[in-house]
Amino acid sequence: MTRGDVNHVKVHYRGNDEDFIVFLDSVEDYQKWLKDRSVPLAQVVSSFKVFTTHRHGAQGMLEGASKALLENEFGTSKEDEAVLKILEKGSLQEFEMSERQGRRNDSNGPYIPH
Repeated sequence: MTRGDVNHVKVHYRGNDEDFIVFLDSVEDYQKWLKDRSVPLAQVVSSFKVFTTHRHGAQGMLEGASKALLENEFGTSKEDEAVLKILEKGSLQEFEMSERQGRRNDSNGPYIPH
């Protein structure tokens, strides 16, 4: 079975001191939500978790944003409110994880030196 080969969608927000990212389920749901706020946000975002890349743009290593970072940038430590601001002011980005194949467990089989 191959791993990867998945499309991902995220919204990137460049703040004053940090870059923030929220992952989405689909572009269509996000665009519907932008036009009609009655669409439940739970159908739009993958999770209500805000990530930061520590000023490495949209492609840096992801780490969960601390309450202090959220407070400094958005004026609130609540992730739900930060997610709303990121979705409203951020830029949509789609990316694809390429398919990967290879050894999964080197401890099994002929790869072990005897």
